[in-house]
Amino acid sequence: MEKALVLAASAIGIGLAMIAGLGPGIGEGYAVGQACSAIGRQPEAQGKIQSTMILGCAIAETTGIYSLVVSLILLFANPLVKLL
Repeated sequence: MEKALVLAASAIGIGLAMIAGLGPGIGEGYAVGQACSAIGRQPEAQGKIQSTMILGCAIAETTGIYSLVVSLILLFANPLVKLL
């Protein structure tokens, strides 16, 4: 019974961790849209805008990668089950 409860709670945690992947997607889409708008207004600054945008998207993507890693750990190598 305890193992089933831990597995059910882990499944809920996996779902919540994957919801955290929505934030980086929305943030990166907004950043790219704003960068395209800025490049449209000042085409001569394309290099600086593009490099800053790529760096910001890479940093924002780490949040999604962390949530993916946490969900994979809970799914395949659940350390909580071993404590029972």
